[in-house]
Amino acid sequence: MDDKTVLGRINELVDEEHKLRDRLSAGEISADEEHARLKELEESLDQCWDLLRRRRAARDAGHDPDAEQAHSTDEVEHYIQ
Repeated sequence: MDDKTVLGRINELVDEEHKLRDRLSAGEISADEEHARLKELEESLDQCWDLLRRRRAARDAGHDPDAEQAHSTDEVEHYIQ
């Protein structure tokens, strides 16, 4: 997955997040449904941002960014800051 594809996926996830909030405001879904899906979206966004950062770091270090693969959601969510 190249940078453009990762950024495209990030934009799709953000768009879905906005639509989800609109659906909640319109009463189409419950707060519980919104929270559950938001959690999934946030995890996917974290995963995408992590991959993009690692691709950029690899490129800056003179390595092949295409060698970078997405880490599991569990791994990304439990990084020590």
